[in-house]
Amino acid sequence: MLVIPAIDLKDGKCVRLRQGRFNEVTTFSDDPVAMAAHWREQGARRLHVVDLDGAAAGVPMNEEIVQAIVAANPDLPVQVGGGIRDLETIAFYIEAGVRFVIIGTQAMRDSDFAESACRLYPGQVIIGIDALRSMVAVEGWLEVSALSTAALVMRFAGLGAAAIIYTDIARDGMMQGPDIESTANLAERSTIPMIASGGVSKLDDISRLREAAATCGGAGIAGVIVGRALYEGAFELGRAQALLDA
Repeated sequence: MLVIPAIDLKDGKCVRLRQGRFNEVTTFSDDPVAMAAHWREQGARRLHVVDLDGAAAGVPMNEEIVQAIVAANPDLPVQVGGGIRDLETIAFYIEAGVRFVIIGTQAMRDSDFAESACRLYPGQVIIGIDALRSMVAVEGWLEVSALSTAALVMRFAGLGAAAIIYTDIARDGMMQGPDIESTANLAERSTIPMIASGGVSKLDDISRLREAAATCGGAGIAGVIVGRALYEGAFELGRAQALLDA
C-alpha cells in the first residue's frame, strides 16, 4: 500500500482546494517541479498530479508542467488526471513518460471510451470516481450526476484498469479524516484495486486505512493520496510509508 503525495496544478502553481471549490485555493508552491523533487527526496514511490485547470476546461492546461515533472523524475511513477477526455490526450501523456493516466468524467459518460483506453494501455489507466454524498461528480467536481459510486464501480468491473481512485469531495482538503467505510465497501465490490483520497489529516488515518485494507475483500485498497496534511506538516511522508510497509 502506497502513500501518494498530491500535486494539484492551478495557474502553473501547486495548490490545494477545499472540497473542490476553485474559489477556496491555498498555494503551497510556485514551483511544482521542485515540489515533485521534494516528495521524491522524502521517499515518495509515486506522485499524483492533477491539472485542475484542465479538469474544469475539459482539456489539458498544464501539460508542459506535467512533462517537466516527469522529465525531472524519470524513475518516479507519475499518475496524471484532469481534462483527459480522449485517446489522443492519453497517448500524449503516455508518450511523455507518464506511468498512469486518470480518466473520470469521460469514463462515466462514455463506457466505450473507458474500455478502449484500458485495452490500448493495459495497466496504465486509472479510473477516478469523485463523489458527493455517494453520488458521482464530474466536470472537475462542478456537477453532481444521478449515478451512485457503487453502480459506477460495478460498471468498470472487468475493464482491466490499474486502479480506481475514490475521492469524497466533502472531505477533500478539509483535514477531517477519509471516508474509510465507503472506501472499504467499494473495495469489497470491486475487481479493481481502490486508492483512497480525500480528508487524510493525521497518521492515525493511515493506520485505520491499513487496518481496513488488511480486512476488506475484493481487490483491496492499494494506496492513499495525501495532500494538505503533508503540505502542512501533519506527519512526514516517510513515516507514513514506513507504517504501511510494516
